Amino acid sequence: MRLEIPQSAKNWVSLIGAMIAFIAFFLILFLFIISSVTGSGGTYLGLITFILLPGLLVFGLILIPIGMLISHKRKLKKENVWPVVDLNNTSHRNALLIFVWGTAIFVLLTAIGSYEAFRITESVEFCGELCHSVMHPEYTAYQHSPHARVACVECHVGEGADWYIRSKLSGLYQVYSVTFDLYPKPIPTPIHNLRPARETCEKCHWPQKFYEYKLRTEYHYLADEENTKWTIQLTMRIGAEHSAHGLKEGIHWHINPDIEVQYVAMDTARQIIPWVRFRDLKSGEEKIFVDEEISLEPEELAKYEVRTMDCMDCHNRPSHQYNPPALFINKAMAGGEIPVALPEIKAQAVEVCDLAKDLPTMEAAMSFIDSTINAYYQENYPEIYESNPDLVNQAAEGIKKSFSKNIFPDMKVNWAAYPNNIGHLEFDGCFRCHNDRHSTESGEVISKKCETCHFINAQGTAENFEVARFGESLEFRHPVDIGDEWKELLCTECHTGLAP
Repeated sequence: MRLEIPQSAKNWVSLIGAMIAFIAFFLILFLFIISSVTGSGGTYLGLITFILLPGLLVFGLILIPIGMLISHKRKLKKENVWPVVDLNNTSHRNALLIFVWGTAIFVLLTAIGSYEAFRITESVEFCGELCHSVMHPEYTAYQHSPHARVACVECHVGEGADWYIRSKLSGLYQVYSVTFDLYPKPIPTPIHNLRPARETCEKCHWPQKFYEYKLRTEYHYLADEENTKWTIQLTMRIGAEHSAHGLKEGIHWHINPDIEVQYVAMDTARQIIPWVRFRDLKSGEEKIFVDEEISLEPEELAKYEVRTMDCMDCHNRPSHQYNPPALFINKAMAGGEIPVALPEIKAQAVEVCDLAKDLPTMEAAMSFIDSTINAYYQENYPEIYESNPDLVNQAAEGIKKSFSKNIFPDMKVNWAAYPNNIGHLEFDGCFRCHNDRHSTESGEVISKKCETCHFINAQGTAENFEVARFGESLEFRHPVDIGDEWKELLCTECHTGLAP
């Protein structure tokens, strides 16, 4: 039996549409079989197979009825007769069967393709690798973060159709920005349009999951010839001394369900906080703390958003943290990637990283670090360079490895571009509020006293090491003797990410 189709389908528009749809369908089928058999393909093949080619298939299918409609309109003008579907007519019957079976197959394939497209667009690889040059810093930092096993969409999208639609609409603009090279460098943190932390962070870190004290040991290497190791051991008062006490004290007191802490920030990065309000939700007690150095009139204060404090106000870099040279060089030296035995390596490593961050590309930075470190030791320590060149090479490789995880010259990404509010060394962080300047009308202040958040158990160099008695805390002793100035100054007035 010869297959006949309606005369209206015999036009160039419908024919071209059918050819496009036919080619797209078999390309999808071919690529699907290849990826299923070989088990490879990755994000880019998935993008082509389940997003781009299906779009081309739909475009071809749409052209078929458009061509038929154009053909009918021409016939209608000539004969003034509407088209008739006659199932006794072989061509009409064949066209109906093709439409019914084609629709059924198309719906089935659309369901499979839609699921695969959804799965691909929700994958970590799609978020981090598709726009490689743009997202490379974020993807690299994410892979070395505590959330490296948590999918991007768990935090950036979360549950629910509304946030899924928002993310995809935002993604369309991002595609446009990348296509026409309109994105900023560095990419700003989406601090104002992230899903509320209570809907994301607290799926795993809920307030009722109490945390006890935590022991923390840090190694710092001073910028002297011997790279003197300075150790500090802290008891971090994350929660109460015992988990049974809940969130009545400690750092995580800020998210105690029985209290509410609100604040006003004057800048988009939420670093300048002139006004803080504390409320006890059980007793109704309320206190307002105002920064004595930033006096705002009520009408000026009303212009700013009053934000209720949540996880992200401190943990603002949970998965995309770019550490400063002073920190990542310390860590590399402690881990043996950079040899501590090499004289002045701490000072030279920090300095070369600071200079390399302003170069145009990562390749240029890597070459600069390599040549600068080798040249310095060849000139200043020729006996070491000649007798033990492997030590110098190890240092250069260790610096490059740490640099490439934290600084990305191509996108102008480094620690200075993204304030980290955990701690108070390179950025004000805790000291945005805990600075002895925020006070109530009665004179009560938000204290910057060290013991509020941690006890110092031990500190010092090997030759001058102090250990606290059990249950007591040492007074902080600055690694470099600056007298009592550290008590009056904020750490960030000296520490910029480059100090020891």
